[in-house]
Formats: sequence, structure tokens, C-alpha cells
Amino acid sequence: MFIKIKSLAAAALLTTAAGGIGTASAFSARAATPAPAKIAVFSAEFGTAANPNFIETVSHGVAKVGQPTVLNRVNGSNPGQDIIGHRGGLVSDFFKAGLVSADVNKHYGNLNAAQLEFAPRGVPSHLCVGLEAAAHQNERLSLQSCDMPGTTVWIIDTADSPRTAAKGYFPIVNGSSTDYAHPFAMTYYGEPGHRHAADKPIRVAHLLGNPARVHDNQLWGVLKK
Repeated sequence: MFIKIKSLAAAALLTTAAGGIGTASAFSARAATPAPAKIAVFSAEFGTAANPNFIETVSHGVAKVGQPTVLNRVNGSNPGQDIIGHRGGLVSDFFKAGLVSADVNKHYGNLNAAQLEFAPRGVPSHLCVGLEAAAHQNERLSLQSCDMPGTTVWIIDTADSPRTAAKGYFPIVNGSSTDYAHPFAMTYYGEPGHRHAADKPIRVAHLLGNPARVHDNQLWGVLKK
């Protein structure tokens, strides 16, 4: 069962309820109970809040640095889909914690951001969805240490697609981006349901068509599982 979350700000609040995040001073606090809720990120190209169809999944459910994330069909028994909120708050909070640059804070400081941790079968791995290096065109998403600054922070860029953001679909920009006119945003190419597409990674690419006509393959929604 899924509950619609209009932005990853709400996803951040899920973790707040589990132990207090949302400010830089609270980033180090992780309560043992209750466990953070699972979060599902889906593409607006292939699903809706009512029927997400395909959600972000750690390939083969393997918790190791460099393991890519893909779009797989929703499956409650797939541990690769066990993703939880790790940290969340304003971009300015991540800046205060040393996790994004001053330039990123200058451009996005009042927007919400989050880190998403892989927790197969509820066991946190301290590996977050991120990038291996500073964002560049067509770089794939993969698991990285949650302590890695910039590349493991994801910004809810509602300002670059306000019309769709009002409906719960928005670009998700990587916190290591340095191009602020067309930042590096989560992007999916192809059809996830086609044969041989199960391990096609999600990537980052320059956001195009912003702010009025961002394509669905660069728009995302978030659900609480």
C-alpha cells in the first residue's frame, strides 16, 4: 500500500518522526525506534501516485558501493526496493552540515532535500543513493557512503517545474550540480517493462525544458510505503 507524498520534504519528515532530522544540528541524531518509513520514488513517465507501476530499486538488492539503481516493477517482496529516509531538511541545512557547497546553497538553499538510504529487509546499510563522482551527463545512480558530500544529496527542484510540482511531480537534482540553468537531474531513458531493461540504470542528465516543459522522464513522485 502506498501513501502519496507531494515532495521529498515530506519524505524527510518521515525520518524526522523516526528520530529527529531536518536541521543540521539534528543530522547526527538517529533514534532506534520507530524505524523510518520506506519510501518509493517513481517516474511520472510510467506511473502515477495511484499506480506507480515502477519504482527505484537497488539492482539485485545488493548492498555494496557502486551498485546501480534501476526502475523495477513494484514488488513488496523485493528487498531492493527497501529505501528509507536517511537525512532530510532544507538545502541550507545540508550546507551547514558540510554536505553541499556554498554555491549549491546559494542557488537552492530554501528548497528541500534528502538522502535516501538502502535498508534491505529493514536493516540500514549506511549506503545512500548517489553518484560515484561529481554529477556529469548520463552518470548512473549508484549506492555510495551516506557520508559522501554532494553526490548523495537530492534536491527537490520544484522551482524548475512549478506547474507539475503542484501536482506532486518534480525534478530531483543532484547536490553536486554546478550548472544551475540546466542542473543534473534524475533521468530515465527507455522503457523499464521491456525485456532486458530490468537493470537499465537511472541516470542524471541536464534538466531540459525547465521551467515550463520538463519531460516526464525527468519528473518524479514520492510515495510512503
